[in-house]
Amino acid sequence: MTRIHAAPALLAALLGGTALALASRPRRNPRARRGAGRRCRVVVIGAGFGGLHAALRLAGKPGVDLTVIDSHNHHLFQPLLYQVATAALAPSDIASPLRSTIPVNGSTRVLMGSVTGIDTASRHVAWDGGSVPYDELIIATGSTPSYFGHGDWARAAPGLKTLDDALHLRRRILMAFERASRASGAERERLLTFVLIGGGPTGVEMAGSIAELAHDLLKHDYDMPDAKARIVLIEAGDRVLPEFTPDLSQNAADALGQLGVDIRTGTRVTGIEEGAVHLHDETLAAETVIWTAGTAATPVADWLGVKPAHGGRVPVGADLSVPGHPEVRVIGDASLAKDAHGKPLPGLAPVAKQQGRYAADA
Repeated sequence: MTRIHAAPALLAALLGGTALALASRPRRNPRARRGAGRRCRVVVIGAGFGGLHAALRLAGKPGVDLTVIDSHNHHLFQPLLYQVATAALAPSDIASPLRSTIPVNGSTRVLMGSVTGIDTASRHVAWDGGSVPYDELIIATGSTPSYFGHGDWARAAPGLKTLDDALHLRRRILMAFERASRASGAERERLLTFVLIGGGPTGVEMAGSIAELAHDLLKHDYDMPDAKARIVLIEAGDRVLPEFTPDLSQNAADALGQLGVDIRTGTRVTGIEEGAVHLHDETLAAETVIWTAGTAATPVADWLGVKPAHGGRVPVGADLSVPGHPEVRVIGDASLAKDAHGKPLPGLAPVAKQQGRYAADA
């Protein structure tokens, strides 16, 4: 059995039971709108945590024809992508085929493809394989890395959202150690410097995992007894894990400090290029730079023709529906849903899973 090393507080937050303050099921009769006896055509876009749990709730339901559309043919446990990127886990450990996860049958199908638009008037989803009609639509397309207007940084500082991203970073990290074993002086230091931009869960766990990997590799696998990896975690805010309580943030910072991670809070990046990260008053020479800072919702707002909220997310009501379109629900990172106190719900797996189940029931 593969052992998974992760901060207990982070895993508890990712896998725990975050409560959703959602209103009761809407009082409407979609069957009456569709016509008596007609089957309900439900389309779920995206098979992440929210989409998968909605699909599992709906698959095989009497009277429901379900179509799931995703750009990949597997469900990915994203919180452990960093483990693949640092060679602690194999891709198959965190990915499972959709067609074996969702019970596909005569009334349920899975399509691999990319959505290009949504016609809310005719109730059709356009994708690169054609068009799919719907009576009810659940959109759970998640988010993508956001470089805050600096798209040119993406090449030098890749993000971590997909299996391809993780495998790319794994090759990059391991090659840095290989090249460092043949280098010396300032070049070795540059090759053994890893900079992570963004102190959220991904940045914190990735920094700790790289530190552990570096310690093991330099000690056991390479003839570099005097070499030491430098891991720098940059966060613009005043603490890492700003979504969590201050005591959990401090616990994470202390744990990273024990691993030798250099945490720079209150620090903004002014530029990124191949081999270097520019700060306000310093330039860090680094072979490996990883973007773990910001995310933006997929272009759901453009598809629906609605005004996006912060981060491109779609504002939804208490029942997760889009204002003016009670048959369309947006969940997970693509939506801006608020709790009973008006506070936005966090972009965590437990929230998306509960939203998926609620949307399916509604």
